[in-house]
Amino acid sequence: MNRNFDRRPDPDALLAAAGSETRGRLRIFLGAAPGVGKTYAMLERARAVSADGADVVVGLVETHGRQETQALLEGLEILPRREAHYRGHVIEEFDIDAALERRPKLIVVDELAHTNAPDSRHPKRWQDIEELLEAGVDVWTALNIQHLESLADVVARITGVKVRETVPDRVLSSASDVILVDVTPDELIQRLHDGKVYFPQTARLAATNFFTPGNLTALRELALRRTAERVDDQVVDYLRQHAIEGPWPTAERLLVCVGADFSSEIVVRAAARLASGLNAEWTAVFVERPGEEEADAARVKRVDDALRLAERLGASTERLSAQDLAGELLRFARRENFTQIVLGRSRAGRFAGMLRPSLTQELVRRSRDIAVHVVMDEAVPPAPGKPAIASPVSLAGGIAAAAATVGVAVGLGFVLDHWLHLPNLSMIFLVAVILCAVRFGLSSAIAASFFSFLAFDFFFVEPLYNFSISQPQEFLALLMFLVVAVITGLLAGRAREHSLQMTQRIDAGRALFEFSRKVSAAAALEDVAWVATAQAQKALGAQCVVALAPQEGELRLAAAWPPLDALEVGEMSAARWAFEKAEASGWRTGTLPNVRFQFRPLTTPRGVVGVCGVHPKNPDEPLSPQDDRTLSSILDQTAIAVDRAQLIDKSIHAAALEENEKLRTTLLSSLSHDLRTPLASITGAVTSLRELGDKMSGPERQDLLASIEEEAGRLSRFVKNLLDMSRIEAGALEVRRDWVEVPDAIRAAAQRIRKVFADGKITISVAPDLPFIRADANLLEQVLFNLLDNAHKYGGGGPVSIHARQEGGDVVVTVTDEGPGVKPGDLERIFEKFYRGGRPDGRKAGTGLGLSICRGLVEAMGGTITAQSPAARRRGARMVLRFPAAQTKGKIG
Repeated sequence: MNRNFDRRPDPDALLAAAGSETRGRLRIFLGAAPGVGKTYAMLERARAVSADGADVVVGLVETHGRQETQALLEGLEILPRREAHYRGHVIEEFDIDAALERRPKLIVVDELAHTNAPDSRHPKRWQDIEELLEAGVDVWTALNIQHLESLADVVARITGVKVRETVPDRVLSSASDVILVDVTPDELIQRLHDGKVYFPQTARLAATNFFTPGNLTALRELALRRTAERVDDQVVDYLRQHAIEGPWPTAERLLVCVGADFSSEIVVRAAARLASGLNAEWTAVFVERPGEEEADAARVKRVDDALRLAERLGASTERLSAQDLAGELLRFARRENFTQIVLGRSRAGRFAGMLRPSLTQELVRRSRDIAVHVVMDEAVPPAPGKPAIASPVSLAGGIAAAAATVGVAVGLGFVLDHWLHLPNLSMIFLVAVILCAVRFGLSSAIAASFFSFLAFDFFFVEPLYNFSISQPQEFLALLMFLVVAVITGLLAGRAREHSLQMTQRIDAGRALFEFSRKVSAAAALEDVAWVATAQAQKALGAQCVVALAPQEGELRLAAAWPPLDALEVGEMSAARWAFEKAEASGWRTGTLPNVRFQFRPLTTPRGVVGVCGVHPKNPDEPLSPQDDRTLSSILDQTAIAVDRAQLIDKSIHAAALEENEKLRTTLLSSLSHDLRTPLASITGAVTSLRELGDKMSGPERQDLLASIEEEAGRLSRFVKNLLDMSRIEAGALEVRRDWVEVPDAIRAAAQRIRKVFADGKITISVAPDLPFIRADANLLEQVLFNLLDNAHKYGGGGPVSIHARQEGGDVVVTVTDEGPGVKPGDLERIFEKFYRGGRPDGRKAGTGLGLSICRGLVEAMGGTITAQSPAARRRGARMVLRFPAAQTKGKIG
């Protein structure tokens, strides 16, 4: 049982195989040098596959004038090339957009290491091919071994020619098939002389420089070895996927130390070759002391370039910070289970090595269980050390300040010696050294130490006013004073630097706290975007833009600071790429690097919600580590805020949908009752009349017909209420503003309600000299009818009274019933749609639209309606209507 469990397939290998099913397959035709026949072999096989019925398209092939290669293109579909303009010339490039639109089963794209025109989406052709593979298109391409990134420096040493166009090793490692196209060096040189590689003039130059037997033999060996390694990787993958027992490669892990010197790229390439040979994972790490993050822009750039090279070669990267560099590296290596450390040889001088052991020496001395590889390369010039001063101007200022401070100390010493006769005046000069260190920095403190040594000897040590020393103990005291002054200056200067660094970090932390507070208070997406752009511009001094993608729309510019009307076409393409691929694009990236902005995705647990673009003050230099960390913090908080704002919008939308669903359920409930009941009564009466009409007496028939009429009127009022409500909500209600006599409207409404409730008792009271109002007579009558109808339903059938009077400049009409009244908390709710209070018999009455329609009609006529339930009477409800009284037309008697 255990044996079967141990022989199960490797889960990682199975996952890798499953992931490759959705990608296109990459086949690379690999050669040792130009002219071995890679393109010819590729096209020959493509024609054979096309003849078998496969969908084959030629995306781009460079024949270099070779007739045999040109002939193989006949009969194959060839995509038109894209024209690019560069420095006044028209360049034909591979059209990746046309290839993605055509989407064939197999596409042939020559020259994998080619560099695209500046306006292309990707700077390198291998990145175009990666996009095609992600789209599920199979790709065939060709590559020379000298273009492999990890072998670029080896090829340069062998041939003396620096290779500028390179391809990351991971591209070759990820290929489904690698076909080695090989010829002997003698045959290749003969092909060169026959004009089958280059034109005659170019061929003669190449034969004397690159195409020599020694160079070609070495390149051929590199190609054979690299192909053999690829075949070995494929065998290992097959064994792991099928749980076949056998000797496995040792699980080595390499840690590569990257520094700010010029040899870092050589160390990275050497480590890449070592990792490839060992089939090992590897990580490039840069470790720095706190406070040295922004010491030198050139050093930052070298570190950044080395780490980017490591990423291109397939490594992961890390940045560490510690005072003890060697200790931190060893702790990190042991924690992450690295078995070997690779670094370059230290180029510090002998004297510097005596004062502080180099990182290489410390790692070799302190490493017990981890192998240390030291890469040697004498051809690389030593990197300039970190300057102790910022510039000659600051040096001169510091020295001048030191001289002035020591001069003040000398004067103070004379005064104190004359009045107090102090036994030890050297303390005054130590104070001067500390002041220079705190105020002007380390260089000023060192200068003050030596000035103090000389001044104290000249002015206060016998014999006075010369630099000679009469007593040996005086010399020893002066020497000790100098040592103490230098050490004090160093400590004070370092304390000053740390204080400045802490101040900067506190400012950065305060700025991030303020940003967090502002962005937390922003609820709308637009507010979050504006806060983010303003904070990024303030923190980095760079132009910042934020583009968001609403769920129903396209990626759009949401905010920019300084203000920007719109992004250019290339910038918008880079922003869409960062949004869709969830990776950085634009400035100093592998996608559209000529775009001025660098776009980074705003990523949340629910996916990418937008992108943020930054245009730095100095595009020639990368972002410093401190700025990069600050930007990352801003982006993380912005993404959280955007996600929160979107969730708030969704919750509001969900609440609205819930309310609509509630209203819909209420409406359906009302319809089911208020339509079914009168229809049932009408249907029953009609059926009785049809079946028993001749047998029924006259009064009985009249009762049935009255019932039909009553229920039909009820249906008519119900439908009218629905129509009135829909017109009010749609704003389509037409209101006439005529001179209306309120008593006439009251009497008309009372007559209508008596037809519905014949037994109902209505009391009407109208004050004399009641003025006109400007309203719609029909609508006012409808309002009063609805109020009377509502009063009869909820008043328990008791008397209903209508009063009309004038209060100040208003005409007030009240409708009062003798029912149970309305709870104080429901006085406003009864005007909501579909809200129905309880009738005295406990049942729900009506649809809940009557009072809502009344409020809509009254407000449309310029009046107001409120509900009262007088506490003193303990019974009844009163509806109060107020309309502005007209100022003309006289009074009503």
